[in-house]
Amino acid sequence: MSKAAGQPGRRHRHRSHIRRGRPTLVSTEIHMSSAAALPDVIRDITRVGADIVVQAARFPSSILADVAGRRGALHGRIAPLSPSMRFAGPALTVEVRPGDNLMIHAAMAIAQPGDVIVVDGKGDLASALMGEIMARQCVAMGIAAVVLDGAVRDSEAVRELGFPMYAAGLNPNGPTKSVPGRLNHPISIGGVTVCPGDLVVGDADGVTVIERDKAAAMLPLAAQKVAAETA
Repeated sequence: MSKAAGQPGRRHRHRSHIRRGRPTLVSTEIHMSSAAALPDVIRDITRVGADIVVQAARFPSSILADVAGRRGALHGRIAPLSPSMRFAGPALTVEVRPGDNLMIHAAMAIAQPGDVIVVDGKGDLASALMGEIMARQCVAMGIAAVVLDGAVRDSEAVRELGFPMYAAGLNPNGPTKSVPGRLNHPISIGGVTVCPGDLVVGDADGVTVIERDKAAAMLPLAAQKVAAETA
């Protein structure tokens, strides 16, 4: 008689376990993990109010950074292609793999007029994530600006176009378009965490991000600071 045959109780318990449909530890963990996972592309987000964006656009990024506790300003390496560029709007966040802009195209496809596409490009400067063609598409779609922790190209053409584009550098190399990333998840860019729908304001000094839920409370503080500095 085999050892397995000599232990009918153990085999019986195993059959009963399966027959009753109890999930094993492994299957339970897989189920919980799948249920908790978010899709890589989130289409619907809550944006900072349009009225708040209009009011915030009146203030310099430096004023907003000051009243926000000197927080939210992106690293200085992320700069406008022209000092005349200026914008304000809700963040549409994008995470890409270095040198690949597939998810930026996805972001443009679901962006709403007035959105600011904010891209965590991992600081990679080996190839440009955007250029003139995509900038023109953004203008046609009413996108307010693009902010990238990565490189861009066609800088002269983008300057002439007047589309607000902020980047960490320039590179003539083109990107790949083959590696999936994530859209409308929290990202880290320039040392700041940016969540979908956050208020993003940019000018010649750089870019400041304020959490969506706190943006309205910053506006009277910004007005008071401007008044005090100009009195």
